[in-house]
Amino acid sequence: MRCASCRFFLPVLMLALLPAAFARAEPVSGADAAEIRAVIYRQIDAFKRDDAQGAFALVSPAVREAFGTPQKFLAVVRMAYRAVYRPAAVVFMDMLILGDEVVQQVQVTDRGGQVWIAYYGMQRQPDGSWRTNGCRLAQPVRIIPA
Repeated sequence: MRCASCRFFLPVLMLALLPAAFARAEPVSGADAAEIRAVIYRQIDAFKRDDAQGAFALVSPAVREAFGTPQKFLAVVRMAYRAVYRPAAVVFMDMLILGDEVVQQVQVTDRGGQVWIAYYGMQRQPDGSWRTNGCRLAQPVRIIPA
């Protein structure tokens, strides 16, 4: 898969995976927030070790179905999500509730020193655990003084 097709496919996939916009999520408890951060941290750690199986084990069933195999998933992350694949620094920020989606914001600094915000959509599983349900990278807006 070429990078140009990744840039098209991944945002489309993210939109397709978003739940209904008007549903309401339940508030996230402190324990849930800690688990969400731990899941994201473990996934980033798996990326750092090229552990495709470990990273893929932390995604939602919809993401598993979309990518099919751990190797395909890791290949796309390696190519299109380098900031979370090999971050120099990771800082957890605020958690957002958008519709019935819990979104964890993570400030990621890549190896080149550029800062990114990773928006991790999180999904609670039937057993109560949390899984990543997609990630969108954006560079923060820079305000230039007049």
